[in-house]
Amino acid sequence: MRNNEIMGELESIRVFLAVAELESFAGAARQLGMTPASVTRTVAALEDRLNLQLLVRTTRRVSLTSAGALYAARVTPLAKGLASAVEETREAQGMTAGRIRISAPISLGLEVLPTVLTQFATLHPKTHVAVSLSDRFVDIVEEDFDLAIRVSGPPNDKSTIWRKICKVPRVLVASADYGAVKGLPDSPDDLHRFDCLSYDAETREETWELSKGGSHRSHKVDGTFSVNNGDLLAKLALNGEGIALLPRFIVAADLDAGRLIEVLPDWSISEIWLTLYYPPYNRLPLRVATFSDFFETHVKETCKL
Repeated sequence: MRNNEIMGELESIRVFLAVAELESFAGAARQLGMTPASVTRTVAALEDRLNLQLLVRTTRRVSLTSAGALYAARVTPLAKGLASAVEETREAQGMTAGRIRISAPISLGLEVLPTVLTQFATLHPKTHVAVSLSDRFVDIVEEDFDLAIRVSGPPNDKSTIWRKICKVPRVLVASADYGAVKGLPDSPDDLHRFDCLSYDAETREETWELSKGGSHRSHKVDGTFSVNNGDLLAKLALNGEGIALLPRFIVAADLDAGRLIEVLPDWSISEIWLTLYYPPYNRLPLRVATFSDFFETHVKETCKL
């Protein structure tokens, strides 16, 4: 088999495995940057060469035949080995290329990532960055992410690698109108008398941990609203719905403009961090390590979280 025929066969295998994994020609086309028609033709040509039906197509889904399942099991290690060989060769030459799948929280992603992505693409045009914004605490191993950017406390997942970037200051805030009408608490012990808004990724109750000197207080938030997005929580606070605990970067403009006021400013809030999480790599792929370093440098030099 000639070199161009070998490369064509490998490309056909790559396309077939994408369709099999996603159970969709359209999904494989989106992932591979191809048209659905070209994906269909590529798989059909592979089936013709093998004289086997590899996939069953219905109106709802695509599934493997028994022959297709056997073929996929045999060629998957070959495809992964080839991808690893390409990756290692590029890394040996100091080249960053390929695809990075990143999970990031919505508010932070909108605040920080546009500039990061634009500048990173200028320096590393052969690296494709796919970003999924969600305030859900994703399982990066199960959902096949290369990197997760998180704003949270210490990790509970022992299977991942994590890297602290910087502290993310938080403040208790309420609208100026809310303070004028209902007053503000003098200490955490007064919070039970006020409307408190809860942030939780699973929309459950939140507990605020506050400290001042040697004094420590916990307040279980049980107000009218519990939401899983910081921007929405800030808007509810602006609407006068109560007191919210939020990262300062989300509410900085409203605090500066006087639309929001800080509550209990003499009390410290339990720390959270901007952190990078990785699957349990033996060694970070060069493209992931390069993006991580670029992101950390940008945050520390240009962002005020």
